[in-house]
Amino acid sequence: MLAVFGRVPDPRKSRGRRHSLAVVLTLATCAVLAGARSFTAIGEWAADAGLAVADLLGIVRVPEESTFRRVFAALDADALDSVLGAWAAAVTSPQAGTRRRVAVDGKTVRGSRAGDSPGRPLLAALDHHTGVVLGQVAVDATTNEIPALPVKANQPRLYAQLAALPWGQVKTSARTVERGHGRREWRTVKATEVRAGLLFPHAVQAARITRRRQPLTDGPAETEVAYLVTSLPTHQASPAELAAFAREHWHVENRLHWVRDVTFGEDFSQVRTGNAPHVMASLRNLTIALLRLTGVTNIAAGIRYHARRPERPLKTIIKIAC
Repeated sequence: MLAVFGRVPDPRKSRGRRHSLAVVLTLATCAVLAGARSFTAIGEWAADAGLAVADLLGIVRVPEESTFRRVFAALDADALDSVLGAWAAAVTSPQAGTRRRVAVDGKTVRGSRAGDSPGRPLLAALDHHTGVVLGQVAVDATTNEIPALPVKANQPRLYAQLAALPWGQVKTSARTVERGHGRREWRTVKATEVRAGLLFPHAVQAARITRRRQPLTDGPAETEVAYLVTSLPTHQASPAELAAFAREHWHVENRLHWVRDVTFGEDFSQVRTGNAPHVMASLRNLTIALLRLTGVTNIAAGIRYHARRPERPLKTIIKIAC
């Protein structure tokens, strides 16, 4: 991981620099892996870890809290995300013949609000299979993710075009019935080829998914209709596969946003200076990736495990990076 972090530009001047940026970022990652949520907690973890991690890193002393605070505020967060994204894509490369599936969604770091300044919105891309973030980018707080990802957002004109397709003439291609979470859900899928002119680049296929949910106890049924559009032809993505892709998209909510909010308390974070909120979000993404790549399914339990012994986080990082 030192080599990975070594590709991130250091915003500090060379004179007076006591610790390399790679060491600072590695120690901060270790601290987050052990449950640290603030600069104070990161500094305390580094101080308590002391020789246990200093020897492994080949350094004499660990940085103080003020070092982490200054570096994170000035760090190029986009460059950090670029480096981490390249690393994540490499270590999660799918097997030959397997298509990688990625969910993209935005999340605002609400705790980063300061005065009239809104929270920092970040757009993340999550690998469906591994639950690892492959990329993250900051989005203009005055708009939304549409400019950053034009083909993803819920666009009214595109929605109108999809809704106007002759679905009544299309046969149902897939149908499922599931029971769970106190309800029974019926899901039907229709898919059809589309012609040029749709407000989606290179679109060749559209699908309509109708979900009808009935509570197992007394209560009204709910019906929801969702439209999908894709550049994949039918021989590469069947209607059933499109429905599965749509369901997997919600992994970004359940396996990333929920974890960062609940397990890491991201929305309550008081880290607000400069680029620090973005950098901390990137380190949370990295921590989730490290845990999942070691087979951890319960992120909270994984953090508790690493918090019990100071050498565990660094050993995990070394294991994954190697």
